[in-house]
Amino acid sequence: METVIILVFVFGYLAITLEHNIKIDKLIPALVMMAISWALISLGIDDFSQWFDSAKHSLMDNFGLLPHEEKMHLMEETLLHHLGKTAEILVFLLGAMTIVEIIDYFDGFSTIKSAVKFNSRKKLLWMFCWLAFGLSAIIDNLTATIVLISILQKIVKDRDIRIWYAGLIIIAANAGGAFSPIGDVTTTMLWIGERVSTGKLFVYLFIPSLLCMIVPTFIASLLKPFKGELELQSENDKPKNKFSSTMLFLGLGAIVFVPVFKIITHLPPYVGMMLSLGVVAIFAEIYSNSKFAISAAASEEHNEHASHSPVHYSLSKIELPSILFFLGILMAVAALESLGILFGFADSLKENIGLIGSEPAGTVVSDLVVLLLGVGSAVIDNVPLVAASLGMFSEPLDNQLWHFIAYSAGTGGSMLIIGSAAGVVAMGMEKIDFFWYLKKISWLALIGFIAGALAFMVTRAIF
Repeated sequence: METVIILVFVFGYLAITLEHNIKIDKLIPALVMMAISWALISLGIDDFSQWFDSAKHSLMDNFGLLPHEEKMHLMEETLLHHLGKTAEILVFLLGAMTIVEIIDYFDGFSTIKSAVKFNSRKKLLWMFCWLAFGLSAIIDNLTATIVLISILQKIVKDRDIRIWYAGLIIIAANAGGAFSPIGDVTTTMLWIGERVSTGKLFVYLFIPSLLCMIVPTFIASLLKPFKGELELQSENDKPKNKFSSTMLFLGLGAIVFVPVFKIITHLPPYVGMMLSLGVVAIFAEIYSNSKFAISAAASEEHNEHASHSPVHYSLSKIELPSILFFLGILMAVAALESLGILFGFADSLKENIGLIGSEPAGTVVSDLVVLLLGVGSAVIDNVPLVAASLGMFSEPLDNQLWHFIAYSAGTGGSMLIIGSAAGVVAMGMEKIDFFWYLKKISWLALIGFIAGALAFMVTRAIF
């Protein structure tokens, strides 16, 4: 039965990887894989000789001797435990996405667009890369990429030039997301799973992430597409929302407040995110009523959103397919973890190649494996890779292994356009060809990835 479950996972994983070839959204195989895996566990519960006790974080020795009813009860408890842990991540993401959509509802990101007063290609490149790096650490790399490419489309007319900027935005956004607990889904998973802390994450990964962005951006600034000046889009006549800047800074500040709330209260991050969402929503409702009441000129906009409050409207805009995908993949990995399959694999790695250890040889092998994980995240989705690593290893909080995994999984996906959520969304927004990206951008991402990895090894030795 274990072999069948592993095959279900492999085929589901393959379908996720090949979603662009088979024309099936990756959330579908993720959900099917999750449901079938747990169904097989339930049907074959008496055939399993071991079980991973999630509460005690250890394998049960006497699982095979337990009566059927007790096994089923244990399975239900384990399923509920994993659903709770997964729900923490999903509710957190829902809150963050809703806050960003509320900012966009008030046209908050127009504040960034209005700052562009020059047409130098090189200056524009550096501005967008710094913005992508900073914003992704605050509002996550996926959302930062959507925001910046939307702004880019309003500024740069020539699509052939614009896709070059989009490629570097992907690299910068993934780099910025790696050192922040709310900057990338995989880093958020490690943070919520209490594998990394906010302070140590910044200490270990800020400089590597910074170099991962700066090195490829500097090299790109010397290339032909970023030399000379650009023809910019003309400004439209749409009046600016007077609350746009206020909502931008309020929303971003509320998201940044979440790690602080966790440190003060020791509550899970989603609690702080719900508090932040509530505060932003209060101001959104007040400003929205004020906006519609004081200006007759806003009647057209009022009619457009009349049936929605800002919060309702924003909730209708968030990426629910992504949320369902995370649910499916995390719960599918939890099935493998519950059967002890991931831990068996981890133990074999430890015994055969000394993956984890303080010895120099073990550290070298560990680095190579984590680097391969980064390369692998470019080919397949980094979420299940990190989810699997959470199930495979039991290293303590802030062990250097977790920080290196956060860096590799977060930035390695930049090497292929399908390797990260930021890349996939940019691909859709600008219709970027897979092979164009492979030829023009991948080598820059690889150089940045290596530069950051080397910097991490130096940082690790110092701290």
